[in-house]
Amino acid sequence: MAKDFFNKDERKLIVDAIKEAELNTSGEIRVHIDSKCEEDVMDRAAYWFEKLQMHKTELRNGVLFYLAYEDHKFAILGDAGINQKVDANFWEKDKETMLNYFKQGEFAKGLSEGIKLSGEQLKAHFPYQSDDVNELSDEISFGK
Repeated sequence: MAKDFFNKDERKLIVDAIKEAELNTSGEIRVHIDSKCEEDVMDRAAYWFEKLQMHKTELRNGVLFYLAYEDHKFAILGDAGINQKVDANFWEKDKETMLNYFKQGEFAKGLSEGIKLSGEQLKAHFPYQSDDVNELSDEISFGK
């Protein structure tokens, strides 16, 4: 099952990376894990993006990291607000960084590094505001 993919320490590494990234930005980051993805990975990521209500952030600056580990598929999906700000190839560069870890079986480390890179972009374009509210959970969500 997807919820068993990461051990306690790996989960903490990922959630800590999310919390650290979000300290410096009004942006929101989520991670969703499935064991399988039987459709186009971007379509599946978009499904979870909507299901997790990531499109409802005030500045449309949510970023979803989606991983289907058994099928070796992953995607990063940014909302309209952040996509308008980052370089066209930013998400691909972020994915390449993550893939280097994934190839070594270090999925939690790869996700945490990808989250940190995204957090830097969110900080640059959507800096933390004193009235910032954590709009979405920092916990990892799991499918089947």
